[in-house]
Amino acid sequence: MHIKKGDNVKVIAGKDKGKEGKVLETQPKLDRVIVEGVNVMKKHQKPTQFNPEGGILETEAAIHVSNVQLLDPKTNEPTRVGHKIVDGKKVRIAKKSGEEFKSNN
Repeated sequence: MHIKKGDNVKVIAGKDKGKEGKVLETQPKLDRVIVEGVNVMKKHQKPTQFNPEGGILETEAAIHVSNVQLLDPKTNEPTRVGHKIVDGKKVRIAKKSGEEFKSNN
């Protein structure tokens, strides 16, 4: 998967098309990502011992990785991702500007 946790992405398809956000979690086996503020779902929570209030919780649901595109670090526009070997390490680069994506680790 070409998207990692912490990347800034733009949604290019679906009900939240045009929204931008940070990737909170990736699910490589399912080809899905969870993006901050995108695909927000409401969950009705019964009162429990830990949460005596209960109520309606809003949480982000996963969307397919093909519906998001990484934002170019230089121009802040959506771009495709390429790979290049730099100092013996494989790094991700933006196809539009050739800029290297910063590692989040």
